[in-house]
Amino acid sequence: MSMPVLLKTAVFICLWSTTFGYFYTQNSGNDDKLCFCQLQGTIDDCACNVDTVDHFNNMKIYPRINSILASDYFRFYKVNLKQSCPFWADDSRCAMKFCSVQPCDERDIPEGIKGFSLESPSFKYTKEAHDSIVDCGSDLNAELSYLNTSISDKAHQGFQLWADHDEAQDNFCILDDHQEGAEYVDLSLNPERYTGYKGDSAHRIWRSIYLENCFGSSKHKHSLSFIPYIPYTEITAGNSGICMEERVFYRLVSGLHSSINIHLCANFLLSEKKGFMSESGVWGPNVEEFVRRFSPSDTHNEGPHWLKNLYFAYVVELRALAKAAPYLRNESYFTGQAAQDKELRNAVQDFLGVIDTFPSHFNESTMFSEGVGSLKLKHDFREKFRNISKIMDCVGCDKCRLWGKLQVQGLGTALKILFSGKFDNAASMIKDEKNESLKLKRTEIVSLFNAFGRLSTSINRLEHFRKLMR
Repeated sequence: MSMPVLLKTAVFICLWSTTFGYFYTQNSGNDDKLCFCQLQGTIDDCACNVDTVDHFNNMKIYPRINSILASDYFRFYKVNLKQSCPFWADDSRCAMKFCSVQPCDERDIPEGIKGFSLESPSFKYTKEAHDSIVDCGSDLNAELSYLNTSISDKAHQGFQLWADHDEAQDNFCILDDHQEGAEYVDLSLNPERYTGYKGDSAHRIWRSIYLENCFGSSKHKHSLSFIPYIPYTEITAGNSGICMEERVFYRLVSGLHSSINIHLCANFLLSEKKGFMSESGVWGPNVEEFVRRFSPSDTHNEGPHWLKNLYFAYVVELRALAKAAPYLRNESYFTGQAAQDKELRNAVQDFLGVIDTFPSHFNESTMFSEGVGSLKLKHDFREKFRNISKIMDCVGCDKCRLWGKLQVQGLGTALKILFSGKFDNAASMIKDEKNESLKLKRTEIVSLFNAFGRLSTSINRLEHFRKLMR
């Protein structure tokens, strides 16, 4: 082969590798649209990089978490979708078919999951009932000398309200499964996808979250941009006055936002022959919509940073699962279906074991560690996030509200695990059976796993979009 031919071949290979290669770093023209989601390098405020997370998630976590979430324990979620918006008149309810959520029929809910009182028929199916069975043997005097120390169901509920109030002081979000109007929803029958909910109502939700509840300088508080955000350069600037805790808050919200947008792009209504009012449609990935939401040219160069924030939210929730692992390993995951419950417990044990092998977990100990000032900062951090959970009641689309509440509650549970202090010595506290401070409600466990599952799915779908765009 002659030298000119060899030179031409080398030039072609070089151009191909810089245009379509996985680690392409330049951005220009049409190449920008092809390569903006080819992320690499370290994740801000973390000790790990994108490639490590991609491999760990797609190869090890994603298959396991999706198998776990298909179980009855994790797919039945109790939520109140009837709560009115506490901040503005809720005048933009979505009337389209795909916005609706169908609650569960009472008969479809496993008996072990249902709420119960000590006198209710379903109590006999619960773990508490199973654990209360005592074998008195041949001691007939045990029955004769029995002293009834039980309390009324009403008094039991009263004590539970006190306990819930005390517990809520450490919560980073509002739990509404106990409220009047709360119903069980089968998440597998109400998947998160693009419903057609958009416009001023949807924009107002995100504006309220970013501009009124995120930390940041005042010059962005009154922005009316299509997608409000605090620019990456301001977040990272040394003279911005934004501390790590404030950066973490913003990146978590931004990562959640990116994850939701990826879900909508990956499950987009592709067939509109019958429109949004029809009962069925064809759903799948929409590359054009993905580019519109994340490409640098359409987002003032912020899109790639938003995608990296997805990875940040992922490693924070991953760390929460690792920190709570001693507690989660001890959980029964009780539904009343013995075989399925045992299989799920084994699957969770395996899942938590894999999480323990992640090489570079997020280090939460560097936050809120600067004395008295950190106490106020943690209080502000918690109250701002609780406020975001209230904003979810202002979402006009029921299905969007369902998945928004679930993911915000899951992230709030992760923050509770990381920063309440109750899980700092989880392994030793588990051994102390009298210690009841280490406690998560079923709804918190369900939302934690499902929220992490959504982030895991987003990272997996991002890889799918990369392949489609090549």
